[in-house]
Amino acid sequence: MIDLGRLRALHAVASYKTVLAAGEALHCTPSAVSQQLAKLERETGATLVEKDGRRLRLTEAGQVLARHAEKVLATVDEAEAALAAHRDTVTGRLTVAAFATACRALLPYALHRLASEHPQLSTGLVEVNPHEGLEVLHRGHADLAVLDDWPEVALRYPTGVTHVELGWDVADLIVPSGHRFGDTVPRAKLTAERWIAAPAGDVCHQWLLRAVPGVQPDFHVGEFETQLTLIAAGLGVAVIPRLARSRELPPGVRVVKVTPEPKRRVVVAWREASAARPAIGAAVEALRQSWVRAATGRRAPDAP
Repeated sequence: MIDLGRLRALHAVASYKTVLAAGEALHCTPSAVSQQLAKLERETGATLVEKDGRRLRLTEAGQVLARHAEKVLATVDEAEAALAAHRDTVTGRLTVAAFATACRALLPYALHRLASEHPQLSTGLVEVNPHEGLEVLHRGHADLAVLDDWPEVALRYPTGVTHVELGWDVADLIVPSGHRFGDTVPRAKLTAERWIAAPAGDVCHQWLLRAVPGVQPDFHVGEFETQLTLIAAGLGVAVIPRLARSRELPPGVRVVKVTPEPKRRVVVAWREASAARPAIGAAVEALRQSWVRAATGRRAPDAP
């Protein structure tokens, strides 16, 4: 019988290509991964991996076994979820992958609620961009993923991953206080502005390039709070989602509504194989409550 832990090692190497990355994903040393692979090769009587520079390449036999390993590990997920559902108790370990704004605006309340209501549940949090969130979720390295999904750069959900919408997060144009724009501006008039944007490759950066064709940002800054300080200094403008902003903006900036209205869906995703697990349902409900709380606390941009 093939050992499940050795299948996990092979699956991790197939996913991450190096023993070092596989060890980080499995929370063990590279040496432990190599030992598991060597034992698996002896166990199966087949060569499963070959060196390819600093990476590992799966042999044909390794690829066959890795495909079956993914199915086996998904079945184990289903079995664990079914057993947890049978116990009807929220226990175990739950790891959430979430984009930066959600880590700050949604997860503190949601995780605190879970800790208060389900003390037998241990939780963890990792900050990732939405594409990474889907990847770690699909590979089984997170149990839930909180994602921002912009229509212009929509996410593609892998087979076996389901999701539910928390709500829509509207974004506004933030400009220096003395800017020439009035209270509302059409997107077509935004191209000539000096832009402050997220770094290249970030989903918000990709959205900006598609939503406002011709834009060439001068400043590439990941933190929205830092973007606000640059705007207050008169260096440019930025589109910032309301969920990412504090209740009151800093001095020196003001809000301009954009038409059509930029907005992103905020969703929670999980593997279908673990859907029956009580901890998944409890976490989704806690995130729903956190969303309502955050939405209630946000004011409309023209409110006093």
